[in-house]
Amino acid sequence: MDGRSDPERSVDVGVLAVKQGGGRVRFEIVDPVEIDWPSLDGFADRTFCQRAGWLAYLQRTQRGEVIVARLEDDGATLGYFTGLIVRRFGIRIMGSPFPGWTTPFMGFNLAAEVPRGDAVRALLPFVFHDLGCMHLELSDPYLTRSDLASSGFTCDVGSTFVTDLRLTEEQILGSMESSTRRALRKGEKSGLAIEEASPAGFAADYFEHLTDVFAKQNLRPTYDQARIAALVESVHPSGDLLLVRARDPDGRSIATGIFPGYGAISFFFGNGSLREYQILRPNEAIHWYALRYWRARGVVEHNWGGAGDYKAKYGGRRVETLHFRLSRNAAIGIGREVARSMYYAPRRLMRRRHLARVARTR
Repeated sequence: MDGRSDPERSVDVGVLAVKQGGGRVRFEIVDPVEIDWPSLDGFADRTFCQRAGWLAYLQRTQRGEVIVARLEDDGATLGYFTGLIVRRFGIRIMGSPFPGWTTPFMGFNLAAEVPRGDAVRALLPFVFHDLGCMHLELSDPYLTRSDLASSGFTCDVGSTFVTDLRLTEEQILGSMESSTRRALRKGEKSGLAIEEASPAGFAADYFEHLTDVFAKQNLRPTYDQARIAALVESVHPSGDLLLVRARDPDGRSIATGIFPGYGAISFFFGNGSLREYQILRPNEAIHWYALRYWRARGVVEHNWGGAGDYKAKYGGRRVETLHFRLSRNAAIGIGREVARSMYYAPRRLMRRRHLARVARTR
């Protein structure tokens, strides 16, 4: 794998097999009514995206079939795989996750001694042969390029920032840029109030704030209010979803943020704020609240959900993100890339036009 897009790659499932401890390692679907959720949630590598609430959110918004599969070696359980099968243009696709699901990662939950590369090799015949899928997308926060060496995957490489929540609050604050610390002090002196928000009415509030953010570039959000409502209703009851609101000194809601988390990882899903109140610096205060909230609950690292330049000021270290994909035949991979380009082309055009207008006014 060279980390570049290569839609020509395909897989021959007929030659895939993996051995461990003398037995055939293979995946078996777990009947939905027999899923032992507490046992699954006990894995050290478990993330919020694999939990029952998040899967209900995906099933509701993507209308797919949730798959929880057990990895076995001669009857011994080695771990699990979680994904969702959807049908697009008549083709069965396994997403774990799939782009556009507003879901950062899924993948495996494995016993400590089980190599992830072995789990991947066992996954391929399960997905392409047993389940009859034609395309697989896979993003697991603990999966590396070496785990998939010689497996035929194309790897899409990105980056994000990660804040180490094992540090003290003083150390985390000290790693931020001085301008960010000043913004936090300004918000506090201005009477800005930050609170953990109730789910009631939150989706509408958040979407209003998010729409105002996108409007600055003559764009619209990439998802609708119903998506946020489904997220809140499905996930918030589990405790995996932190909703944060900022109020001005008069009590008006001027900014909101969404931060899921479970186990070792918390995540910046998104936030929005009204432009006319940004002088109060609510965004910085919302992020600082979320960092302290998840740190207090034992989370190890906070993932900033992408590489936007504004995220660097919070002092996290830049890390590589990997998204793997593999098609049963080359035509599907090519079609996937064409569809992706067509989806993003209008947004890129509108952004270029916006930047050109800004440049002309300077």
